[in-house]
Amino acid sequence: MIVRERTEDIEEKILSPYAALSKNTIGRDIPEEECELRTPYQRDRDRIIHCKSFRRLKHKTQVFLSPEGDHYRTRLTHTLEVSQIARTIARALLLNEDLTEAISLGHDLGHTPFGHAGERALDSLYPEGFRHYEQSVRIVEKVEKNGAGLNLTKEVRDGILCHTKGTEAMTLEGRVVRLADRIAYINHDIDDAVRAGVLLENDIPKEITSVLGCRRSERIDTLVHSVAENSQNGTIQMDLEIQQSFDKLYDFMYEYVYLNPYAKAEEKKVPHLIGTLYDYLKMPENLSQEMSLIAERDGIERAACDYIAGMTDHFAIHLFQDIFVPKSWNI
Repeated sequence: MIVRERTEDIEEKILSPYAALSKNTIGRDIPEEECELRTPYQRDRDRIIHCKSFRRLKHKTQVFLSPEGDHYRTRLTHTLEVSQIARTIARALLLNEDLTEAISLGHDLGHTPFGHAGERALDSLYPEGFRHYEQSVRIVEKVEKNGAGLNLTKEVRDGILCHTKGTEAMTLEGRVVRLADRIAYINHDIDDAVRAGVLLENDIPKEITSVLGCRRSERIDTLVHSVAENSQNGTIQMDLEIQQSFDKLYDFMYEYVYLNPYAKAEEKKVPHLIGTLYDYLKMPENLSQEMSLIAERDGIERAACDYIAGMTDHFAIHLFQDIFVPKSWNI
């Protein structure tokens, strides 16, 4: 028996009847010969980790734009925290950890530079609108590998697409990632806001901390335990009291951090920067060769949108400066 088959047999014996078994995957749009060592979901995880879009996440904003300091979260560290939380829940519920990990690692590949400010800017510019979760799927289907895509399984792409609002994922693993994403970002955003002086831990209402805990690790532990203990019969859920406190924590963060004028002061500059680059890149001569191929296939505005969405914060700033800011003349 080859290693992959042995892994698939183990999955069938130990995983929940609600788990997505690797051997039952819907499969890829382009059929491929199976790997002897890895299951389809393990291969998807590896393809995501090794792609260029994943590496660029380390220089993309989470909440604070281009923060100065080594300990603020980026999209990459956020992604890793989501993966850790999601895998813990998946293991507790006897779900497929490999599928859960692949979705987690790919869920934010399509996020723009400058976080949600960049997303809103592109959404206002691109005629068909822009949503980062749809862009994440587009990246793995049509942008990576010079437009060929990564040819991931249907379950992974569906989980990436459904990791935020709207339709739930087709698998419980995808639904776990959606919840893990929220658990991760609310709690690490508190950590970053405290580090930035925007918030004090004691500012969080006592009615919330008395249920969830006062420290980040306590809150995450409470939330993960609640999901593990209350999910059943194919439903991912928390205890009602904990869910209500978690919702109140989100509302608190939205008011005091996500809309905080100090934390978001630099965001008002983002639409001008993104808009100027977009107009510049809509001219075919200004696109890279890779983006020119996408322009030929999908149109110039789609290529400009893809190019900007893939930029890191620093690259977007430096490109803008290089194109539009006069340079000193040295004799």
